[in-house]
Amino acid sequence: MEFVVADGQTPHRDCSTLVLPALSIGNVGQLSIDLMIASVKAERIGYLDDPSVLPCVGNDAYGPVAVGELALPLEVYESVDHGLSLIQQRSPVIKGMMVEYAKNLADFAASSGKKHLIVLSGLDSGRRKRIDESSDTQVYYLSSSNVDGTEGRCEKLRWKMLQGYDPNQRRWKYLESLAEGNSGQEDFDDELTLTDDDYYPGLPFAALFSSCKAKGLTVTSILYYCSEGDNIPDSFKLAEAAYKYLGICPTKFGDNKDIGWCIPLSWKTVYGPPPNMSMF
Repeated sequence: MEFVVADGQTPHRDCSTLVLPALSIGNVGQLSIDLMIASVKAERIGYLDDPSVLPCVGNDAYGPVAVGELALPLEVYESVDHGLSLIQQRSPVIKGMMVEYAKNLADFAASSGKKHLIVLSGLDSGRRKRIDESSDTQVYYLSSSNVDGTEGRCEKLRWKMLQGYDPNQRRWKYLESLAEGNSGQEDFDDELTLTDDDYYPGLPFAALFSSCKAKGLTVTSILYYCSEGDNIPDSFKLAEAAYKYLGICPTKFGDNKDIGWCIPLSWKTVYGPPPNMSMF
């Protein structure tokens, strides 16, 4: 993975907390990163180039008006006022390359002085009842702070730890082995060998979690149960959860002082134009 600094920019070592998405159901992690970048007025400082990520290009994502600045698959932003670095990922990882991508990203984070990574991801709401039928919250977490995945700060926010996490479960151990540079002994691409216990460690956030943990980085995954569809409301909730964790109050920034959020320019066409009413 190559980091290309944008013209006239210098990365700040004080931005030691890195927030990034894991591709998931509804693209909720990516939408939340969009919202966070726009709301804190984060500045793009560079680009990441990785052979595992498919190429793509688009127009300026955040505005306030489209000026023709190209948006690329992996971009790095910083908010010096909040001590934050943010990565936006706009295209998927090539099938079978997720662990390699996660290892490359962990190497980048470690070499650039990041101390804490926060991974935002959606989870399939269809799996939620298998975890905790009595819970009304859709926000769960997984942390490298303790062996069992728990963390005090998340518990104070009354989030529940992802109960599907078991460091001794075969696929979590397999991920840990790959993250440490060992060759795999099992083929988990064969769906016939997979069980329900393999669902969570088979998701992109798990590869990022394991790879960053293997590099000695503190990593916290903030996870939100959702379904496919219009996931903009879900992204607000996940972004709000991330800000609560970081101790940032959304009402202290943004053009709309009542809600504190800035809506990215690219969201105007995220679901395409409205239907032609003459059809009805």
